[in-house]
Amino acid sequence: MINVEQEEEERLAAAFNDHVSARDFPCVGAKAAMGRGRLATLVCNDIASAWDDMRIHEKLLDWSHAYAREPQLFRSLAVIFGRPRALSEAQFEHHMWERIQSLADKDEWRGQTYDHAVSPDPSDPHFGLSFGGQAYFVVGLHPNASRLARRFERPVLVFNLHDQFEQLRADQRYERMRETILERDVALAGDINPMLARHGEVSEASQYSGRLVDGDWQCPFKDKRA
Repeated sequence: MINVEQEEEERLAAAFNDHVSARDFPCVGAKAAMGRGRLATLVCNDIASAWDDMRIHEKLLDWSHAYAREPQLFRSLAVIFGRPRALSEAQFEHHMWERIQSLADKDEWRGQTYDHAVSPDPSDPHFGLSFGGQAYFVVGLHPNASRLARRFERPVLVFNLHDQFEQLRADQRYERMRETILERDVALAGDINPMLARHGEVSEASQYSGRLVDGDWQCPFKDKRA
């Protein structure tokens, strides 16, 4: 018999897939990844705990190495934290960066090189995370997100590979996809997301949590390989 924990993991994974496939969900990149069977989910315990960090890092290494062997567009890894938490946007952001810092520390400890396509400095407009030698950016979702597109019943961190978007730029497909996402987000929320910017214009770090921050915001992250 399937135990309650496994049942809940399966329910959350299915619920996230349903969330992405919903007609009004704006991110067409995530929809494309799911349609191609390349939206993976990993259900963990608590975003406020380091309990599953090694497990998450192992999955990121596997994800990075698989991409290096066979680069494919539209790949996303969604880490869903199953413990219910009534987090404010600031609290979610705090725990999100705790997890990211822990994962980056493990990447350095295990001798992984930083992807030179991005900068490890979160104040740099070309900043990006790096796990297993591949650059990533993160999209955070949680129940109390102010942006409707960032709401889900549990905290989620979606890891997206930078290189696939460079491929889209090279194919001259990136701008149209970005415009489509913005149009769909406006249709959902009624206004444009003020935190969205192109990579290389401003640091992407301020966009990860989905919280509206001002120009004085400082990213609480420091990679030892910087």
